[in-house]
Amino acid sequence: MVMGDTLLLRVIKGNPKCLNLSSKNLSKISTLIGRLECLTVLQLKNNKIKDLPVELSSLTKLIVLNIGNNLLEEIPESLGHLHSLETLHLFGNRIQKLPNKVLGGLRSLTFLNLNNNGLRTITPSINKLVNLQYLSLDGNSLTSLPSELCAISPLTELHAANNQLTALPLEIGFLVNLTKLYVQKNKIRELPEGIGKLYNLKVIDVAANELRIFPTELNKLPLKELYCEENPLIDHVPIKSVQEEEVLTLKEICARFIMVELKTSLRHDSKYGNKSQSAINSSSCNAHIASDRWSYLRIAIRHYPSVKEMLGQASKCAFCNRSFLNTWLECVTFVDAKKDLKTMNSPGRIPIRALLCSYKCFNTPGHSFYGVAFP
Repeated sequence: MVMGDTLLLRVIKGNPKCLNLSSKNLSKISTLIGRLECLTVLQLKNNKIKDLPVELSSLTKLIVLNIGNNLLEEIPESLGHLHSLETLHLFGNRIQKLPNKVLGGLRSLTFLNLNNNGLRTITPSINKLVNLQYLSLDGNSLTSLPSELCAISPLTELHAANNQLTALPLEIGFLVNLTKLYVQKNKIRELPEGIGKLYNLKVIDVAANELRIFPTELNKLPLKELYCEENPLIDHVPIKSVQEEEVLTLKEICARFIMVELKTSLRHDSKYGNKSQSAINSSSCNAHIASDRWSYLRIAIRHYPSVKEMLGQASKCAFCNRSFLNTWLECVTFVDAKKDLKTMNSPGRIPIRALLCSYKCFNTPGHSFYGVAFP
């Protein structure tokens, strides 16, 4: 059934701003749709539409477009000309890929719903949606998400439930405005440490995955809701173990020394940086002489970007707070999510990863860290 031109002509005379053609059993849309130049909202959901006319690109004032539950196999190129479009519903179609050309034109888009399609990959060009705040990819066949997705800093809500994801991008920490993350019913084995940088995250749903442990800084997030049921999380079951001999590589020893020196110099600058030379008494002269060495060290590192990058990836010991390069001892601590993380729901006691720099720290009494034993 084609939308009758006579009916559309009647609509044109009224010069409407909103048009609802949902559930009309339509298989095509007349080319006359392009004459509705004042249209801001167009509802076409629950039809049998396989394509859209190129004339749709004339609707330059369109803000909301809903083409959910139709038969589209690809996103029409005409959508790439809708530069004012803010909300786009494409759920329940047969779309298998996102065309780069279309994404580049949707610069005003803030809301995109692609649930229940046939998507297997997401193009890196997704980062062209520079104003996107809400993205929903539930019910597709995705095995991964591109790191470029994490460049969309305005994103506040990400849905990717019921896919085949085995991991999340390591760069997820760049989504600084993210408040809700839904990735339940996937095959995720480990959450990236970058999640600990999502300081606005309020809700995270990772239920029905393959998680054993949570990232180290999860307890620093302002979570209100945490869902993690149906995961093979580590149990608090003590077992006997043999302590290995502690032998650090020369690379590790040097890295730790440099990081201690740099940290000391920063502390020194903070203490003496605002004092004049006359205000420094003789007892602090040695400290200033030492600072020359520290300053030289900081300047020297600038000439070795690979070293600087390597040190930038260092971890901090959960016990003594000193920096170290390679994970020496992976531990776990168990926290009550509702009591310690202040969540509104009660997921119970959850395991959070903790990294220790040495057996010396591990064997020091007074902490709640346990060694991890994987079967």
